[in-house]
Amino acid sequence: MENTKKLNVLVVGSGGREHAIVKAVKKSPLLGRLVCTPANGGIARDCETAAVSAEDIDGIVALAKNGGFDLVISGPEVPLSMGLADKLRAEGIAVYGPNKDGATLEASKAFSKNFLKKYSVPTAAGENFTDIAKAVEYIEKAPYDVVIKASGLAAGKGVVIPENKAEAIAAAREMLEGGAFGDSGREIVVEEKMDGEEASIMLMVCGDKYIMLPASQDHKRVGEGDTGLNTGGMGAYAPAAVATKEVLDDVRKNIIAPTLAGLKTEGIDYRGTLYVGIMITKTGAKVVEFNVRFGDPECQVLMPLIESDALELMNDIANGKLDESKVKISDGFAAIVVMCAAGYPNKYAKGAKISLPADSEIPDGAWIIHAGTKASGGDILTAGGRVLGLVGTGATLTHALDKAYDLCKKTSFDGAFYRRDIAHRELRRMGLLK
Repeated sequence: MENTKKLNVLVVGSGGREHAIVKAVKKSPLLGRLVCTPANGGIARDCETAAVSAEDIDGIVALAKNGGFDLVISGPEVPLSMGLADKLRAEGIAVYGPNKDGATLEASKAFSKNFLKKYSVPTAAGENFTDIAKAVEYIEKAPYDVVIKASGLAAGKGVVIPENKAEAIAAAREMLEGGAFGDSGREIVVEEKMDGEEASIMLMVCGDKYIMLPASQDHKRVGEGDTGLNTGGMGAYAPAAVATKEVLDDVRKNIIAPTLAGLKTEGIDYRGTLYVGIMITKTGAKVVEFNVRFGDPECQVLMPLIESDALELMNDIANGKLDESKVKISDGFAAIVVMCAAGYPNKYAKGAKISLPADSEIPDGAWIIHAGTKASGGDILTAGGRVLGLVGTGATLTHALDKAYDLCKKTSFDGAFYRRDIAHRELRRMGLLK
């Protein structure tokens, strides 16, 4: 970096993803002041915090201006979709995160579907609907099983995978007529249910340049063996070997290249994370969805694998000057196990006291990421459904998993539970699971 001036950094958000970003940024010699808003109980132990909501756009802009911040890193998608980056850039403040037009890739699944079709990016067959009669007609005639998606932001919960056409029609009706997801479900996407294995591809994008981080795999179902309700993510690991060199070459050529070219054609100067959820099918990789921020919990396993200065990288992207040759990615592994409150993803209690291991009990290459926590006096209490992320890194996947699960044994609160089979598909491929 040409300028050795220390950077004052504001991180927006309050979850595990933001805690992982804070920990990565803290390691940078370029860091001056670091503040996170609104943060959580664990983040408050790592940096200064503010009390401005992530969705109070004007409040964040005022905080950034008055606090003399050089860079704002937006963790969640909602402030980006509300135009946070546009307003900050209008004030001359650099932002890691796309403008509102770029954020539409996640904020509107209908826009995203049309974009994929327009630029011939491989994805599932499907159509957008606001009229229930037309949606029902499409579902009844579709020669394949379908998935129903609310077009707008639904905190990762706006997707229904029906067992049959009757369930699909009921889901479409519930969204379009019953207000199941409020305004987010006023338009829906009905698309082909793809067969294959999913992987998450995170790109750090600066216009037509990008860094592809190691492919990761999330575990959405609450129960072991991928059973039970969908959640925000029960764990993840990286790199995911299912994304072979051949798959990644396919993704670069047939997904990333036309997507970045399409953004340029649309006049979108994209600076930030582009999350490409892919399904690896028999006919190649296809896009499941776009997100405009790091996945959570995938971010927590990717930040430790960036060996170069994460703050420098994000600041360079925010300022439109990415040099891909400077970026070094570890060839090791990382895994996270998410510890949840009893009842999650349905109704769960809050306010349980968390027992955490002392720093001396946390081995090198492992750490605890706070998600749904709050500080109360000298205690840390549960304040969300996904409470903590126990992260391990190592030379092999099993080393990383062992560290993460060892931390799980040292951490507790009333009603805590977690999946004990993170990376089970990969372990089975390796012959370590039956």
